[in-house]
Amino acid sequence: MGGFFGCVKRTSAVFDVFLGTDYHSHLGTKRGGMAAYDKNIGLQREIHNIENAPFRTKFERVLSEMKGNSAIGCISDTDPQPLLMVSKLGTYAICTIGIINNAEALKKSVLNNGGYFDAMTGSKVNSNELVAALINSKESYVEGIRYAQDVIEGTASILLLTDRGTLIAARDKLGRLPIQVGKCADGYCVSFENFAYKKLGYTDERELGPAEIVEISADGIKQLAPAGKEMRICAFLWSYYGYPTSNYEGINVEMMRIKNGEIFAESDKALHGINGIDYVGGVPDSGTPHAIGYANASKVPFARPYIKYTPTWSRSFMPINQADRNKVAKMKLIPVHEFIEGKSLLLVDDSIVRGTQLKETVEFLYSHGAKAVHMRSACPPIMYGCKYLNFSRSSGDMDLITRRTMKELEGDESVNYIEEYANSQTERGKAMRKAICDKFQFESLEFQSIEGLIKAIGVEPCKLCTYCWTGKE
Repeated sequence: MGGFFGCVKRTSAVFDVFLGTDYHSHLGTKRGGMAAYDKNIGLQREIHNIENAPFRTKFERVLSEMKGNSAIGCISDTDPQPLLMVSKLGTYAICTIGIINNAEALKKSVLNNGGYFDAMTGSKVNSNELVAALINSKESYVEGIRYAQDVIEGTASILLLTDRGTLIAARDKLGRLPIQVGKCADGYCVSFENFAYKKLGYTDERELGPAEIVEISADGIKQLAPAGKEMRICAFLWSYYGYPTSNYEGINVEMMRIKNGEIFAESDKALHGINGIDYVGGVPDSGTPHAIGYANASKVPFARPYIKYTPTWSRSFMPINQADRNKVAKMKLIPVHEFIEGKSLLLVDDSIVRGTQLKETVEFLYSHGAKAVHMRSACPPIMYGCKYLNFSRSSGDMDLITRRTMKELEGDESVNYIEEYANSQTERGKAMRKAICDKFQFESLEFQSIEGLIKAIGVEPCKLCTYCWTGKE
């Protein structure tokens, strides 16, 4: 995935961007970057690998070296960014969030028109450089950004730091991802997560609409292009990868998750009954608030049967040897025996994608004496790999446990009955759930309905992207 943060002030912006960017670390683990503009020095930029160390530790030195009253920073799970670009439009730093599915075709188009790129390993082109090339092909930033977002298949939210010391922020064409603007006495900031700037003393100013483009200076916000009418904000923001303290379209993430758990418990009780469950627990971290809501509504006590040890295992460090990898995975889970031994547990996870980690978690619980483990997914069955964002590590539909199980049950013909498999009340839906239970030793399995999820979010259905569950654009 990825996230960005920028600000422009009448005083130094570097420390705010350092802290604000660090508050986006939950959105990526590969690279971090910062850029700043100072009228005497010009644009400066620094990028570091953050796979085995937090953003803060890699960028502390920047605080004494980088200068400027305007700056941007980003966390990325893909290419190094921000990049510094020199063009006919001016010199600027650029960072982006999203995914470009037709990158190869766009690269060829740029090359055929006389453009060029700095090649990465395997002749790959940095996605930010590609977006910049599309922007630079037009006569203004606005025209270039609009052109880039029109031709990109996927999603691109864009943040520029110009050689005038202003920020230009553009939310992606259909608003699949948020861009929020905060205000303080000294200036303004722009951020993926609004809690990031609230901790720095900014207050909510506004959210950008889909495809809206603004230029931000210390003195105010100037709209360069109006928002579009159509929105498809990612529903997975609330159920999985959004931070609990954030708000998107005015809806708080933690509140939505608790409400979602409550709605789920009511429907689950009608479908399966929940008698005999000793404790409801969450698969940490994002599954926990869904589980709290479930426990509140079901009147079954909430408990944490195991704790993730995060002080030294917060990063995805994994040895090359598979046996050692398995050992490291188990090292992260610390059991609370009093809540496990002889107990029937119902665990709520934010989603079930491949199922690999859940399988290991359930084996871990049984090895410590659990009587039964029931599994609940706080979102509907994921049937399609996302083609609009890059938050999922699945490389294709057959990476998904649902689609693999369907194929095992009915071969290639199963793809014609996806809606039936998603529905827990059909024969195919029941068969898929039982097959997954048999694979992973779940006592029972159920998924939240699409209707329940949308109700919990509270945004008009036509404004939500639910492609990964429904396949509908």
